[in-house]
Amino acid sequence: MGTVFSFDVRVAADGDTERVRAGLVAAVAGLHRADEIFSTYRQDSQISRLARGELTLRDCDFEVPEVLGQCEDEERLSDGWFSARYGGVLDPTGLVKGWAVERAVRMLASSGAAAVCLNGGGDIQLYGGPWRVGISDPLHPGGLATVVETETGLAVATSGPAERGCHIIDPHTGCPPADGLASMTVVTRGLTQADARATAAYAMGGRARAWLEALPHTEGFAVTADGRTWQTSGFARHTAKLTA
Repeated sequence: MGTVFSFDVRVAADGDTERVRAGLVAAVAGLHRADEIFSTYRQDSQISRLARGELTLRDCDFEVPEVLGQCEDEERLSDGWFSARYGGVLDPTGLVKGWAVERAVRMLASSGAAAVCLNGGGDIQLYGGPWRVGISDPLHPGGLATVVETETGLAVATSGPAERGCHIIDPHTGCPPADGLASMTVVTRGLTQADARATAAYAMGGRARAWLEALPHTEGFAVTADGRTWQTSGFARHTAKLTA
């Protein structure tokens, strides 16, 4: 997927280490399979062949309609600010990494892991806990803008140009977002939704706050281009233990 993945897996004292190890092998294989199916950099991937009209949706493995269906859900939810199609080009990468990571964590959880942190290029799915996740300060490399803490598991996704340059566009104009956020972090239950919603919210800019406030089980934290921050009303509960 063009990025680095890291696993932190905890096994209970009385847990079956070998079973969890087998779950880790399956999770890694699942990530490689997602890359083979969905990579837009692979000419032979199913998503590339589907985009060129060489395959129909019926010809594809079940993961493709599953992911594209979730993309359509997020597009409707965001009123088009998230889209897997722009300019006629099919590209679900704004959601599929989160989907693949979330699925890999479910594999590890079902294998008996007590807690899992899977980081896919800075987007993180947590299971169990406790965990603390530092949110990078996009304007001060090496610094932290805030820290998310959870005892039971969450998904944390951040979008912005700090790591990869400007790669998110306003789907309505085809240009970089006019509001110029430095980064947008979304916290919710699953990384499939967090990944897509962070992308949509970054594209929205200042309009994202009201949109995120209206979504159930979804909170946001933004750093603006001039270094100010804002957060949704429920975000503080994810950092309450650190600020109390």
